Amino acid sequence: MGLATLPADPSPSSASHDALLAGLDAQVPMAWRTDRLWQQLQPLLPGIGVEVLEQADSTNSLLLARARVRAQPAAEAQAALVHRSVESRAFGRRTDDHQPLLLVAEEQTQGRGRQGRVWHSARGRSLTFSLSLPYAPTDWSGLSLAVGLAVAEALDPAGVRPAGAGPRIGLKWPNDLWLLDPIGEDGQPTERVGRKLGGVLIETISSAGQAQRRQTVVGVGLNIAPLGDAADTEPWLHGFACLRELEPAITPPQALARIAAPLVSALLSFEREGFGPVMGRYAERDLLDGRRVRTNASDAADGRAVGVSGAGALRLDLGDRVVEITSGEVSVRVGDAAAGPPLPAPALPPARRRSGD
Repeated sequence: MGLATLPADPSPSSASHDALLAGLDAQVPMAWRTDRLWQQLQPLLPGIGVEVLEQADSTNSLLLARARVRAQPAAEAQAALVHRSVESRAFGRRTDDHQPLLLVAEEQTQGRGRQGRVWHSARGRSLTFSLSLPYAPTDWSGLSLAVGLAVAEALDPAGVRPAGAGPRIGLKWPNDLWLLDPIGEDGQPTERVGRKLGGVLIETISSAGQAQRRQTVVGVGLNIAPLGDAADTEPWLHGFACLRELEPAITPPQALARIAAPLVSALLSFEREGFGPVMGRYAERDLLDGRRVRTNASDAADGRAVGVSGAGALRLDLGDRVVEITSGEVSVRVGDAAAGPPLPAPALPPARRRSGD
């Protein structure tokens, strides 16, 4: 099963916030409770393995490299042949083994975001993991939105919020999680929409012997605690948010324990039903809806976001028409972060859907 259980660490529940932050730098093993994770996930994904590495360049890259391994010719193979490579110590799995695997890295040195961006993380202050599985949804459209929604709902469930309070974790199309800034004293949203809490990166490759299925790697990166003294000055940390702003004592293993099973359940539901059934729940956390945004689309550079389509495309009101964008970069226009409700969509057919980065 590929389990790797680490010793327990002391419970942080009674420690002060400052002591918690200071302790993050100590080389104390974190209690990932991989046996409990496996017990939760095995009924959902039979054959799954759960593994934890102290350090990795990128959990997505390692899982993709493993998925590319092909079985040796029968004459050269043994019953339990292990692929000897830089990955073998981490995976300990047979060649051409494409069973599901949850891989966690306590420290990720070359984490990747969308379009080749670097995802910065630090041991004890970040949660970085990837889930690899053979996957064959009828329609892939909206998968990153469904994954982001599953993570947000696991960490910020509606049932624990005060009556009438909105979500604190929002979703920025297409694959970012943001910590939403609280409502101002006047009852109106603050001008600043929020700050980036985490992101999702989904990659696939063809899977030998899996018919129409593709080996799919779902990577998640989350900020758990401040990354250090430079957090307010480094340009790449502009808009930084972390989970400890919501829960001062939460640790990376605790966050993973909340996310893992709901994420797997969401992936299995998406494979059967697609994005449509969760579209309404996504809308409740859609931080772009109704706001003026800028995009990198040459023919739709500026408009007002009016939600997403049933296929997960961003719907953008340009004034004379509504276009649907399926990939690209979107930012909220400065000075218009507290825009009102979405404009009604013009009674015009949507423009041709855009695809490709």
